[in-house]
This record gives sequence, C-alpha cells and structure tokens, in this order.
Amino acid sequence: MPNLMLFTDGSVDTKTRVGFGAYLAVENIDSPLSDLLATVKVKPFENTSSTRLELQTLLWAINEVLLANTEQTQRVIIYSDSQNIVGLPARRAGLEQRDYCANSGKRLNNADLYQQFYGMMDRCTCTLIKLDGHKPAREKDTLDKVYALVDKTSRAALRHFNHPRMDYEFR
Repeated sequence: MPNLMLFTDGSVDTKTRVGFGAYLAVENIDSPLSDLLATVKVKPFENTSSTRLELQTLLWAINEVLLANTEQTQRVIIYSDSQNIVGLPARRAGLEQRDYCANSGKRLNNADLYQQFYGMMDRCTCTLIKLDGHKPAREKDTLDKVYALVDKTSRAALRHFNHPRMDYEFR
C-alpha cells in the first residue's frame, strides 16, 4: 500500500467569505519545488470561514485523491497547519456522543464537515501531521518548503480574486 503525501491549506477573505483552498498530492517530495508547484490544485469556496475552508479543502482533496486511485487503498499522510483538523480524531467520541452539538444543545457550525471528515477517516488510512505554516525561511525543512508552496498558492489565488487586474505570481 503506497504512501501518498497530501498538503492542504486555504485562505479566506473574512469580509466576502470567499476562500481558496489548495492542495498538493505527491508520493515523494524529491522533485524540484518548481515541478511540485505546477501540480498544486486550487478551488474557490463561497460562504466559508477559515476553519470551514480548511475542512472543505481537505475533504475536496481526499475525495479527488481517492477517486483517482479507486483500484487500491492508499495510506495518506496529511500535512496541515490547522489545529482544528489535527485535533479532530481526538474529539470524535465526544462529538458523536453529543450528536455534533455544543453543550448548549446548538448544532455545531461545521457539524456536516466533521461528519464527512470522520467518514473519510474510516475509508482510508490517514495520518495527520501538524505543520507550523509560517516559519522563518531559515528554520524551514523540506516539508515546510513544500507546504509553503500550497500556502502561497491559496493566498495568491485569493489576492488575484480580490484584485483581478493585479498580476500575482502563484504558478
């Protein structure tokens, strides 16, 4: 069962609630960064928040990766800077026990995405790894540099959306 490395990130405009998710799915990161950058995928999301966008992006990426590889089960290593995503496995029992409601009884804002996330976790073997998304360049290792490609791509897509006449380099 081959490993697939999945890097996901998103950038949202809190005023318009429009965001752009980006992901990179690779089996190894030995390729030049310019080659990896060319394979980063981007998708817009509307009526979202930063937490919601991180989940939407991960679910979109996993669905694309699983659909592209239906003939074999993959072990997916997910790299994210989202503490919410990385912490979800530990929160599962409590969320399911409360039927995705807060202690007040109100349904959680992202309950639908949490349920989809747990369904995804049940379908494939996933390992979640938290990365610090904004390290100084001198402290970045190879994983951080690859993750930065995804981060910069989502931010550039959002800037381009907000200012279409400006030329932002993200490819």
